[in-house]
Amino acid sequence: MQNDNNIENMDDLICFWDFQEDTHGDLTSKGPYRYTLEEMNGPVNRNTDGIFGNSLEIIRGQWLRIKQEDCPALDIHGKQQVSIVAWVKRRSDVHWQYIAGVWDEHNAARQYALFTCGHKQTDYTTLTRTDAEHQAHGYVSDVGGATPDRPFCFSYATGKSKLTYDQWAMIAFTYDHNAIKVYFNGKLDENSNYNPFVWDKPIYNGEADFTVAQRAVPSWPGYPEGMPENKVGFGGLLGGLAVFNRAITADEITRLYQSTMNKK
Repeated sequence: MQNDNNIENMDDLICFWDFQEDTHGDLTSKGPYRYTLEEMNGPVNRNTDGIFGNSLEIIRGQWLRIKQEDCPALDIHGKQQVSIVAWVKRRSDVHWQYIAGVWDEHNAARQYALFTCGHKQTDYTTLTRTDAEHQAHGYVSDVGGATPDRPFCFSYATGKSKLTYDQWAMIAFTYDHNAIKVYFNGKLDENSNYNPFVWDKPIYNGEADFTVAQRAVPSWPGYPEGMPENKVGFGGLLGGLAVFNRAITADEITRLYQSTMNKK
């Protein structure tokens, strides 16, 4: 579809991928940094059902990456801010579907990431978890590994809205060192103590690749066969992806939704 958004000219954009390439390869971002995603575990098909035209049709087990040394601007740590915006159509019901970020769990080098469909959400006041289903999650880690005194990383916001199967949605998260916030279809997706998630810690300074559709797997070359039992990974269409080194505003997210999704 045609759109009148101005993503490439937004302040503090790092990369924007609209996936308009007709053939495999050459998934190079627009914006100030020209970073190229490498297709992993087989070529990823293009689909004409998209937001900006084509989309990536990702089969679970496929993923994309940029090696850490090739994308220094995406190494967002310390007191830097971050936002990720993604246009997705989920076609899988599995839990913990990863969208994008720098999130190497195996080597305890988590920084930031956008997920969907986690089956748990965390209350920021107690760091205890309750059930969730097909919601969006924005993660930030201050330690790289598990949250102290917890088995996993518990510092993440979870929106209230559920992503409908086989339906386009624009999901986003921002972090400004006051709170992690998740947005759904252009609005802050408020969800009691789960979103916004009050958090003021620095982003972990680690070394990990930027990955799409699967958290970093440098030690698991046989994915999905070599992965844990749940074999997490996104399955569906990815219509666009943007990363900023700033917590973009609620008004900016609303305008992005209006300019890109109103005709879907």
